[in-house]
Amino acid sequence: MAYELTGKIKKIFDRQDFPSGFYKQEFVVTTDERFPQDIKLDCLKEKVDLLNDLQEGSEVKVHFDIRGREWNERYYVDLSAWKIEPAGEGSENGSRGAEQAVPAEDPASYGVEDDEDIPF
Repeated sequence: MAYELTGKIKKIFDRQDFPSGFYKQEFVVTTDERFPQDIKLDCLKEKVDLLNDLQEGSEVKVHFDIRGREWNERYYVDLSAWKIEPAGEGSENGSRGAEQAVPAEDPASYGVEDDEDIPF
């Protein structure tokens, strides 16, 4: 299943190369929502090239898959980007944030009133 989110690139990390020949590059997108989230994603192998023309501060729409694995009885989740495109007027969702990745919920369901700040 594929997901997508829209936001601004906050950080692009250096490419990581491994002895096996595998390589990846991680980046962080800050969503454009009432309570913005910093979401770390990665690009694997040839998808690293998707980050070449992007800069921190760029508005983007990221299409990604969720990948999970177990190692030594610990569980890990990765968000692997497979398409990154400029966000804005030309994109289907504009700057609606991460609605596709996480269903919108009523803040009251967390015990938070509309005018009350989240405690973290």
